[in-house]
Amino acid sequence: MALYDSHGADFADMASNGSAETLFELGLMYATGRNGDVDVVSAHKWLNIAAFRGVTQAKSHREELAAEMTREQIALAQREARDWITKH
Repeated sequence: MALYDSHGADFADMASNGSAETLFELGLMYATGRNGDVDVVSAHKWLNIAAFRGVTQAKSHREELAAEMTREQIALAQREARDWITKH
């Protein structure tokens, strides 16, 4: 798996290429706060999309993250993932 230097990165550009590994990496970056504050909704969104695109590791990370989230946060992340998939 490729690791990205997030300093100055444009995450929309990274995600737009649609690479499952890139989407997985984005999920990990948001989950760990690697580029700033932890954002569990964004992390869940990207991990969900990566899992949908076939990254099996993303499923377990998404499940672990979901255990720490509220139902509302999970619902929001799922809506955002569906919206992104629909547009890309």
